[in-house]
Amino acid sequence: MLYKNEFGADFDLGFNLSDYPYLKDKSWHNDVSPSFYFSIGPQHYVLWVDHAYPAEREDSNSRYLIQEATNEGNETHPEIYSSDGDIVFEGERFIDVSNFLRSLKCHQGNIIS
Repeated sequence: MLYKNEFGADFDLGFNLSDYPYLKDKSWHNDVSPSFYFSIGPQHYVLWVDHAYPAEREDSNSRYLIQEATNEGNETHPEIYSSDGDIVFEGERFIDVSNFLRSLKCHQGNIIS
């Protein structure tokens, strides 16, 4: 898992990643926190996961943040970037992330992939 290589084996996501197989790890050590991308229909998103304790966070963002993203690659070789994407969710608890994803999926009428 990239996030463990980039941010340490003991980094706590606050959820079991294997329960969310559609989250694809795109973590990079130059970023401030682990990140995972997914898509609903044609729209790509990035989920950023920061430290559980606010004092350990580099930025003042919430622990979980979902941002719209673009794929500058293709479906076979995706290159997902969120630097210009709108923030669509921020929260401290993963249950709120999970509920937001369900509502987003239902709203767009598509399957998360």
